[in-house]
Amino acid sequence: MRKGITVFFSATGITRKVAEKVARVTGTGLYEIVPEVPYSKADLNWNDKQSRSSRETNDPAARPAIQGSLDDFSAYDVIYLGFPIWWYREPKIIDTFLESENLSGKTIIPFVTSGSSPIGDTVTYLKQIAPSADIRDGKRFTASVTEDELRDWIAGKSV
Repeated sequence: MRKGITVFFSATGITRKVAEKVARVTGTGLYEIVPEVPYSKADLNWNDKQSRSSRETNDPAARPAIQGSLDDFSAYDVIYLGFPIWWYREPKIIDTFLESENLSGKTIIPFVTSGSSPIGDTVTYLKQIAPSADIRDGKRFTASVTEDELRDWIAGKSV
């Protein structure tokens, strides 16, 4: 039997709520990716081209530091990976996480949160960062997604 975990980064709390639902539906534990330097409201201002999130998104080498690490990552086969969409892709802290772990043989199922932005080319970017993992198609959800909707989506992932 494959062992899974729900891993997430949440800047405002919305992705956390969805991740908690994913964990309940999948029966997995939760692991939060916590930035070493927390994001302030000003850091997340997408209207400001000089905000931290804007600068990180535009810098291909940006890898924000993470507090701690996931104990015994090797024990997990399936990772439900949640994060908000920033400019049609994953926040760079997700890249930090993926590059810090051995993903060989792991299945990664991304779920993203946004009120209106699509998932865009996020899965393409994730596959470039983690070529040794089996990265499945992801899906965008809003904060109001129900556990039944998540259960139906996850059932189609055949893991």
